[in-house]
Amino acid sequence: MKTIRHGSAFWPIRTLQIGLIFLFLLLSPACGAPREPSHSPVPSLSPVPSPVSSATATFTPRPFASTNTSPFASPTSQVCTEGSGRLERDLIETALLDKPMRYAVYLPPCYDFGENFPVLYLLHGQNYDEDQWIRIGAVEVADRLISAAQTPPFIIVFPYDYSYLQPTEYEFARVFLQMLIPRIDSLYRTHPQAAFRAIGGLSRGGAWAIHLGTRHPDVFGAIGAHSPAVFYTDMTTLRLRLRDAPRETFPRVYIDVGRYDSQYQTALQFARLLDEMNLPHEWHEYLGFHEEQYWSAHVEEYLRWYAEGWQ
Repeated sequence: MKTIRHGSAFWPIRTLQIGLIFLFLLLSPACGAPREPSHSPVPSLSPVPSPVSSATATFTPRPFASTNTSPFASPTSQVCTEGSGRLERDLIETALLDKPMRYAVYLPPCYDFGENFPVLYLLHGQNYDEDQWIRIGAVEVADRLISAAQTPPFIIVFPYDYSYLQPTEYEFARVFLQMLIPRIDSLYRTHPQAAFRAIGGLSRGGAWAIHLGTRHPDVFGAIGAHSPAVFYTDMTTLRLRLRDAPRETFPRVYIDVGRYDSQYQTALQFARLLDEMNLPHEWHEYLGFHEEQYWSAHVEEYLRWYAEGWQ
């Protein structure tokens, strides 16, 4: 094949043939020549939202809607991770008492994310106030047990009894039953049935637990008498009251006392009376005295026992 020389006046024939073939192929539509642009309308696309980083996304917690058939709602870890509850304080002013009935309310961790809760009323000893149970560890222990899911969440109410009088001598019981309990049930998410309401106390508070719990089994489902200094006005009426008590709905009863407690015989007398009337109860006797050191050492045991009735 002859080479093309620049400026030559003629082309070799084979070179001319190849050139014509190449030109034909170049102009052919099948070889990728540009096509006419489409005149069909192009749909407009909405802007695509940029993704939200899970590390910075926020949300507003919503109350937990439990599908559990349990009568109390369990908090959900997806919404609430609180490790401690909170205390609220208020008082009831009434002409029935010489002084207002102060009280503190313990709301368990994740209270705002649950539904309804059992309620435990804990009464203090004589010459003390509504902070006695808090001081000996009731709130701290409740936080720990509830946060660890060792007990269901529950509310605790700590009422103040300023007096040393017997129940027949002033209106503490009336205010407690007719004002305090209805107020708690109206202001907080509680289960108002007796099965989910317990009363307990230490020393004089234990006497109140026995007095109110045995008289009103339709109100309280459990009675905790911790070193109870039973009211002497109750000792003459307890036998008849317990004899006529409804066996099927009588509250659960827990009695404990230190072996060297000044109220040992009083507590034992109450336990023996329950035995005589064939009413089930628990008796716990430990080494100890009538003092806060003893009660503080057993607070966890007390709270676990109350919560057993709500499992």
